[in-house]
Order: sequence, then structure tokens, then C-alpha cells
Amino acid sequence: MEKLKDVISFAQENLAQESTGHDFEHAKRTAGLAEKIIKKDQLAVNNFIVMASAYLHDMIDDKVTDEPEKAQRTLVHFLQEINCSFAEIEAILEIIQNLSFSAEMFAKAKSLSLEGKIVQDADRLEALGAVGILRAAYFSGAHGQAIYDENKAVQHFHSKEDYRRPSTMINHMYEKLFLLPEMMNTYYGKKEGNRRKAFVEDFLEEFYKEC
Repeated sequence: MEKLKDVISFAQENLAQESTGHDFEHAKRTAGLAEKIIKKDQLAVNNFIVMASAYLHDMIDDKVTDEPEKAQRTLVHFLQEINCSFAEIEAILEIIQNLSFSAEMFAKAKSLSLEGKIVQDADRLEALGAVGILRAAYFSGAHGQAIYDENKAVQHFHSKEDYRRPSTMINHMYEKLFLLPEMMNTYYGKKEGNRRKAFVEDFLEEFYKEC
């Protein structure tokens, strides 16, 4: 589909300089996982909405841009230029505005469509397993956070402001990543999420031995 090719090019261009683990390669893997969820769970969905949302899901996130509103205007203008319908633009925006962990936990996110739930699961799978460990390290390094500090207790967040406060890479696994398998929407998401969580637990066991 020509529109999807344009979306992929747009994502690649705009995420080229991203350096916190939310780059184009992350978007591409998220799209691949979304495809796998659709196939494994045999789901009937609007594939363009799923794929476009997967590639664009971080484009207006405040982790990636200092100007989320400006980024959203740019994104909407782009989608209009490639002849996306009003309904398609609305569906994509609703997904990418509401799928994040912080949106669900602290911002009273809207209930996601099935397409949105697939993208959400795919994005959350990216936070677990070997890739998730590397992305957590990448994000922590980009924000000047320590890998580990035995004097910093694991936090329980009550607001997005709390969630955005500096932590450590290892604490992040307990504060967010280990919560994700239970939050998955799809059968494949839950199954793969638990498998990847087990891998992270094995990693932590070795990490503590080496420390």
C-alpha cells in the first residue's frame, strides 16, 4: 500500500536522530510484532491503521519531542498530504495518544480499539526481553541515570510527574517492565510477555551475582 510506504519513510526520516531507544528500528520492530500478534491470534483488523500507528506511535510522545503539540500538527499535516481520510487520521491519533504506559496509568487514557490494543501490546513487548534490557540501558544513559544504586529504593508512582523523575535502569524493570505482561490485551502478547519477563529475571539474577 502506497500510503504505508509513505508512513514508513516519514517515520524513518523523523526518528533518524532519536537517541533514547525510541528510534526507527524500535518502530520497525513494533510493527513486526503487531503483524505477528494479528497472525498468531487470527485477528480481523484494519491493517493500515495498525501498521501506521506502530510506525508513528512515538512521534508525538514527550519522551521523543520537546514540542508534542507541534509534532502532532506536523503529523496530521503529513497524513492529510498522503490522502488519509479523516477517520483514518482520527483512529491513528487516538491510538498513539492513548497507548503509553503513563497514559494508561496516570492520564485516564481512552479505551483503545482492537487495532490500538495490538499496537500497545507490540510496543510493550519491545520493553521486555533482550531488546528491552538494551533499550532500558540506552534510555537510562541518554538521561544520565545510573545503571544501579543499591541506596535507591524501587518507587511506586502516583502521577506522571513521579514517573518521569530520574530512577535507575534496574529499578525501572521493577517499576514498569515487570508490570507489563499482566497489562497485555492479546493472547500472544501475554504469552510472549511472560516469556520475555522470565528472560529479564534471569538477567537480573546474573547481574546481582556479578555485583
